[in-house]
Amino acid sequence: MQTALLFPLGWAHYLAGGLMIGLATGGLYLLTGRIGGMSTAFSAVWSYVSRRPFFQQPRLLQSRSWRLALALGLVLGAAVWWWLFGPEQRLSTGVPLWQLGLGGLLVGYGARLSNGCTSGHGICGLSSLQLPSLAAVLTFMGTGFITANLVLALGGR
Repeated sequence: MQTALLFPLGWAHYLAGGLMIGLATGGLYLLTGRIGGMSTAFSAVWSYVSRRPFFQQPRLLQSRSWRLALALGLVLGAAVWWWLFGPEQRLSTGVPLWQLGLGGLLVGYGARLSNGCTSGHGICGLSSLQLPSLAAVLTFMGTGFITANLVLALGGR
C-alpha cells in the first residue's frame, strides 16, 4: 500500500508523538522508578474528591500529586492543540455521543478489571517486559478486533 493511503495526514506527527511518549515514560521510570498509566492517574486524581476505600489506597494517595500533574498535562496539551490549530483540525468520528460515552464506560470498567489501561500495560508494561502486560495487551487487541468486526458486520461504521 502507498504511504498516502495508510497515513493520509502524514506520518511525522505519529513519529514525534511516539518519541515523546517513549522519552516521557522512560524518563519517569529512570528518574522515579514508577510506571505511568492513565487509569492509575485517573484513580489517584479521584482520591482528592472521593472517600471510597478504593480511591484511598496508600499507593494512590502517595502518588496523587504527580499523577494530577500528568492528568492536567493531558488536558492542557489538548487545549494547546485546539488553541494552536483550531477546531477545524478536529477529526469527527461520526459516532453518536451516547456510543462514545458507553464505550468510555466499558473501557474504564475493563481497565479496572485488568488492573491497568492500554497506556500502562501497552507502553510501560511491555517496555519493561512484564508478562501480565503482554496478556493484557493481547486481550485488549483481540477484543478490539472482534468488536470492530462485529460492529461492521451489524452495519455500523
